[in-house]
Amino acid sequence: MSARMYVVGALLALLVPARARAWPVDLVVPLEPGKERFHKLDTVDWVQVADASVADAELLPGSNELLLTGQKAGRTLLLLYAGGRFAVWRLTVGSPPPEDPAPRLAAAREACPDLNATTGTERSLSASVKDSACRLALLELLKTDAFVARELELTFDLPILQEQLASLGAGLEPLGLEARYSGAGVVVSGAGSPEVHRKALWELFHRSVGRVPLDDQIQEVKPPEPADAGAPAVVEAEREIPVEVLPPPKKKSRKR
Repeated sequence: MSARMYVVGALLALLVPARARAWPVDLVVPLEPGKERFHKLDTVDWVQVADASVADAELLPGSNELLLTGQKAGRTLLLLYAGGRFAVWRLTVGSPPPEDPAPRLAAAREACPDLNATTGTERSLSASVKDSACRLALLELLKTDAFVARELELTFDLPILQEQLASLGAGLEPLGLEARYSGAGVVVSGAGSPEVHRKALWELFHRSVGRVPLDDQIQEVKPPEPADAGAPAVVEAEREIPVEVLPPPKKKSRKR
């Protein structure tokens, strides 16, 4: 029987503020191959793992308990959604090859002149994002586990916010959705299946740096339910074709 770990107190309400999720992740969760770990959440609607071959996630019905199971050594992402808000966790299984964020941090320092970063037990990163080079350098740095979301403080110039919005639009347009700014927040709107909704949230995360208020106005449209394969097929009775019955012809009398 696989060993189990039970973690209480990872409240989704704390991990999912009303913000659009973006790099970096909110939490890094270590797992071991073949072992299970429980998280007790305050509230959650659904979860999705990016690579189920590395780790598996299952919500236990009626309990708000999340069961995580390591499958093989590696890293993957877990998206958690609740009431219009979402978070992304990094699941690290076993001992995958270590990441070295130092070159990416050096590149970010060069691209963002006022970047201030501290490492160790009290990690933090702050920067003013004034151009594309800085935004892209931060995007690469924050894909590593060097920092988590709560350790960031970023400010953006308006043209860079517009650039990031254009990137979001490019990812959402093929899904039939759109993004726009309303005040300081991002509004995502449109209609689609639950699968489209999930793809849209992944696009928001992967294409963004830092966090802004999110107004999730995506309307989920459930696909039509397939016909019950076990139900007997209804065969329509053949329509009767009316046939007119004519009387027999009268016999002609013969003259003698």
